[in-house]
Amino acid sequence: MDFQDQTVVLARLCQQKNQMDPALYQKYDVQRGLRDKNGNGVVAGLTQISSIISSRTVDGVKQSCPGVLRYRGIDIKDITNGFLSAGRLGFEETAYLLLFGDLPNWSQLDDFRASLADFCKLPVHFVRDVIMKAARADMMNMLSRSVLTLGAYDTACDDTSIPNVLRQCLHLISIFPLLAVYGYHSYNHYQCDDSLYIHKPDPNLSAAENTLRLLRPDKSYTPFEAKILDLALVLHMEHGGGNNSSFTTHVVSSSGTDTYSVVASALGSLKGPKHGGANIKVVQMFDDLRESVKDETDEEEVAAYLTALLDKQAFDRKGLIYGMGHAVYSISDPRADVFKSFTEQLADEKGCRAEFNLYSMVERLAPRIIGQKRRIYKGVSANVDFYSGFVYRILGIPCELFTPMFAIARIVGWSAHRLEELINQDKIIRPAYQSVIADRRYLEIEQRAN
Repeated sequence: MDFQDQTVVLARLCQQKNQMDPALYQKYDVQRGLRDKNGNGVVAGLTQISSIISSRTVDGVKQSCPGVLRYRGIDIKDITNGFLSAGRLGFEETAYLLLFGDLPNWSQLDDFRASLADFCKLPVHFVRDVIMKAARADMMNMLSRSVLTLGAYDTACDDTSIPNVLRQCLHLISIFPLLAVYGYHSYNHYQCDDSLYIHKPDPNLSAAENTLRLLRPDKSYTPFEAKILDLALVLHMEHGGGNNSSFTTHVVSSSGTDTYSVVASALGSLKGPKHGGANIKVVQMFDDLRESVKDETDEEEVAAYLTALLDKQAFDRKGLIYGMGHAVYSISDPRADVFKSFTEQLADEKGCRAEFNLYSMVERLAPRIIGQKRRIYKGVSANVDFYSGFVYRILGIPCELFTPMFAIARIVGWSAHRLEELINQDKIIRPAYQSVIADRRYLEIEQRAN
């Protein structure tokens, strides 16, 4: 038996010996995924950073309601309306809110922007010696590698005092656009044989503006492009302590480890297609849809394709309509509500109205088709990932950077959660697992079955 065949046999054995009867979860009252049968999350901690509302109790009965997301108690729609109506970009002031608990005044905002600009530097030769080495298409792994290597340059890497952790977090927030975009350019040059562009960030620009400046060969972008990317970053910045990567941040921080290890762990969580990688799946699904139907304006054809998706007969055959539904929201995802109108404006500006119309059609048809094919305990609506990949594509952001764009935003939320965990807890997070295997006696090797 060669190595490959042996691996297949061992993998089959591993699967067989680890498979458990699903009924055992009910028998021992285990909440799979830390969610009960109604989809409510098991309370694992307390947070002041953000809150999510998707239902209300009326006369003792739980009822779904339009989704609400609040950062530090302030409705995300009010936050975005505030900076958008004033004609300014909102990433930095929203980051200040999440980290320090209050919206900044002009003086505080100017000082915070200046601090981020001062931190927006990489160690000498870091791009050459770290980012350009072993360039690969997997940007999230490259980002994790860069973050972990930064710990080797930090003489206070293991210092978990709040001033030092805050310094580390501000540094990471400021340089994440550099790490992500430089990583992409290195891959695009060394693996795709394209030209190499390494632009320096402009200290006078916002995170969104610098991201576009670093990415594009001519460093140019329109104000509206910067506006919608900034909005995307704000909407992806934080989403309650229970999302997978923020919970990872709390769990790993509780062990007492360093900031770089915590952020690398959070990146590993975000990389998963069930979390931050979902927008890539949405774009790929729509590409497959357009290849599969003859007329993408024909609702019956599109509905038939969506049905085939749920029947595991189309795209990746996983039985999912990507971008539809959310673990918490049912009637609506407030982030998608805010994002959609600006997505439509961008589509018109870029001549992509037909593609936007297709997205809108799927958003309208999918809940009905899912309701017909699935037994669901709550409503289904488009989530923020439904439109974000479409927006990134229109902006010319390559698909390899879709999930890193999420990370550029979510590093703020992770930083806030790490600080919150260190300030309030001094106990390692260690949930219990119920053992369901019977005791057995040890057998000498000669007594074991062949």
